[in-house]
Amino acid sequence: NRCTMTILYADDDPEDCELIFEALNDVDPSISCITANDGREALAMLQHGIFLPDYIFLDINMPVMDGKECLTELKKDTRLKEIPVVIYSTTTNNEEIEQLFNLGAFDFINKANSFGELCHSLDVVINRLKACR
Repeated sequence: NRCTMTILYADDDPEDCELIFEALNDVDPSISCITANDGREALAMLQHGIFLPDYIFLDINMPVMDGKECLTELKKDTRLKEIPVVIYSTTTNNEEIEQLFNLGAFDFINKANSFGELCHSLDVVINRLKACR
């Protein structure tokens, strides 16, 4: 029974990566976070890596392979499809968000306007994820 959890986070924006690192550390310092610059890099890390993360966080708008394409590929892979995927994005398009849930996303977090909001959203999602373990 591990008490640490690992998150793979794919986002091409270094500032967003830094922000989520800080917020996750604030919510639960035992969480380790590994980053990928886009969906293709995330898939390569997962398909060729020895470890599998507990959860995957994906931005939608990334170059090379976006979050939606990455989510679709993850759910096709028998080894990866059971890993819960949380979408972390600025989109407010309800149709797009619904489509992501239909593709198999576990949850959706809107990129918050404040650090406090982000910490709160992450706390809620992390607790939901832990409850499903």
